[in-house]
Amino acid sequence: MGRQLIKNARLVNEHRIIEGDILLKDGKILKIDGTITDPNAKVIDVGGSYVMPGVIDDQVHFREPGLTHKGDIASESRAAIAGGITTFMEQPNTNPQTVTIEKLEEKFARAAQTAHANYSFLFGGTNDNLEELKRLDKNSCSGVKLFLGSSTGNMLVDDETVLEQIFRSTEMVISTHCEDEGTIKDNLEKYRERYGEDIPIQYHPMIRSGEACFLSSSKAVDLAKRTGARLHVFHLSTGKETQLFTNDIPLEQKKITAEVCIHHLWFSQADYETKGTLIKWNPAVKTAADREQLWKALLDDRLDVVATDHAPHLLQEKNNVYTKAPSGGPLVQHALPAMLEKYHQGIISLEKIVEKMCHNPAILFQIHKRGFLREGYYADLVVVDMDSPWQVDKKNIAYKCGWSPFEGETFRSQITHTFVNGHLAYGKEGFSGQRNAKRLTFDRD
Repeated sequence: MGRQLIKNARLVNEHRIIEGDILLKDGKILKIDGTITDPNAKVIDVGGSYVMPGVIDDQVHFREPGLTHKGDIASESRAAIAGGITTFMEQPNTNPQTVTIEKLEEKFARAAQTAHANYSFLFGGTNDNLEELKRLDKNSCSGVKLFLGSSTGNMLVDDETVLEQIFRSTEMVISTHCEDEGTIKDNLEKYRERYGEDIPIQYHPMIRSGEACFLSSSKAVDLAKRTGARLHVFHLSTGKETQLFTNDIPLEQKKITAEVCIHHLWFSQADYETKGTLIKWNPAVKTAADREQLWKALLDDRLDVVATDHAPHLLQEKNNVYTKAPSGGPLVQHALPAMLEKYHQGIISLEKIVEKMCHNPAILFQIHKRGFLREGYYADLVVVDMDSPWQVDKKNIAYKCGWSPFEGETFRSQITHTFVNGHLAYGKEGFSGQRNAKRLTFDRD
């Protein structure tokens, strides 16, 4: 790759914005300074655009192996770099499920051949793979994923004894999907009795209710406190759940953390009328009041990370009746533009976006030399033109499934360059013909 010099940038990093240049060499950041000259470097003048660290998405479902008609590691990681996401952590509910070390390493081998963004995977805990989990090297992957409520590719862990043993048996981050299964089943049966299989979509947040979320999240938090486990609660969707988390110590010292996803920050229950099953997620998009409280908790640091829960399905699958329509939707290409739109609306600062989408995932998962603009760190960078409006439509969607819940939306900010380990993976000319992604490594003693 040689040397590349990014000139005339506004660098968004570590709670401040400064004007300067960045010199890249051999995939890493060699120098950051106000003005840099290097006669041996290829100059990329970004003309005052903003440069931030590449986004780290700690929760995606890229559907490989077994569900590749919906998406695969190659297609969805390409969409990710178009959206400024340079690192992803993929979930275990594929087919076969990632619940053995052998299947985990098979995923890594596949990603090494096809991924366009840096990658790691979560190892799935089940009711009967505790011994396999105990064999897992704590530096081998992102962490452990537990489904405390059933979702796509049911991996429900509902054995209380096993659950506590898992919490006591690993030093790794335990990431959880929290919805109380009994509450959901009871709610679903009530609506089935009334409507049959074709339940109106607006009842989704009543079926997968706020009560179901809080019961499960509070139980996970209590278990983590009792066992000393390192818990990270995925995709909070209710205001009440935010009360379970604190902002009184730095992230590095927190044992219990939480994230919120783009769709729970953007949509509300009112959007079911126009979006229908396209915004059917687990946990469900809930009320505007819940959304407001999620924003409040994100901004006051009770919530630590913004992620996507990218989970593509084909349109013909989503267009089924309620009980047959799968939950989930594609988001990696549009997550950062959506957050930048909230910056333009005065809701969140650029520095806070970078903290929640870049810095904090790196800190939380102890990722080696990523997530920051620092000399010696890997050159995962995103260049953003903050005033270049564009509209989401099928012609510019990169997802294999070919649709987006944001279709028709106009975003004011546009990603113009995405560097992955110093390689220009995506730019004004489109996608690069080569890949330079790497397997994540971790700084865990």
